[in-house]
Amino acid sequence: MYLRPPRLADARAFLAATRVSRTLHGPWTRPPDTPARFAAFVARYGDRRSAAHAGFLVVRRDDHALVGVFNFSEIVHGAFRSTYLGYFGFAPFAGQGYMTEGMALALDVAFRELALHRVEVNIQPSNLRSLALAQRIGFTREGYSRRYVKIAGRWRDHERYAMLAEDWRVLRRKHRLRRGRRA
Repeated sequence: MYLRPPRLADARAFLAATRVSRTLHGPWTRPPDTPARFAAFVARYGDRRSAAHAGFLVVRRDDHALVGVFNFSEIVHGAFRSTYLGYFGFAPFAGQGYMTEGMALALDVAFRELALHRVEVNIQPSNLRSLALAQRIGFTREGYSRRYVKIAGRWRDHERYAMLAEDWRVLRRKHRLRRGRRA
C-alpha cells in the first residue's frame, strides 16, 4: 500500500469506485460523485501547498487500485498542532486490512511530516466498520458529540476519538506496524 495526493486524472477510477461503494458508505459519508465535485475535492485536498488540508488516496501497490481515502482537515499548527481525520474505503476492498495499513501510513504523515500532536476522528455510532478501524489502530475514545455534523441533510451524532503523537510512537513500536511510504 502507498498514499498519494488525488489528481484530476483519477476522476474516472474514483467516481467508479464511489458508485460501487454507495451501500458501503451508507449514511456516513458522501464522497464526491460527479466530475465537478471530484475536481473540488482535488482542489481542496490535492494541493500540497495548502496549510489547512491534506488528502491522500490509499493505493494498492501491485496494481495501483484505489482502495480508499484519508483526509486531514482544519490542520492547525502553533500551540494546537491538531487536525481532523476523515476516511472512507471502497467496496471491492472492504474487510481486507487495506484501510488499517493506509491509516498507519496516514498517521505517519500526520505525526512525522506535518509534525502534529493530535489527530481527531469523529464517527457516527452506527458506523461499526469505521469505529472498529479507529479502535483497532489504537485511537482513544474521548467523548460523544450530539448532532455534531450535518451529513446528507441531517444533523448526526458522533463519537469522538483521538490519537496523540506520543501514543502513536508507542503503538508503532509495540505492534511493529509496517512502515510504508508515500509515492
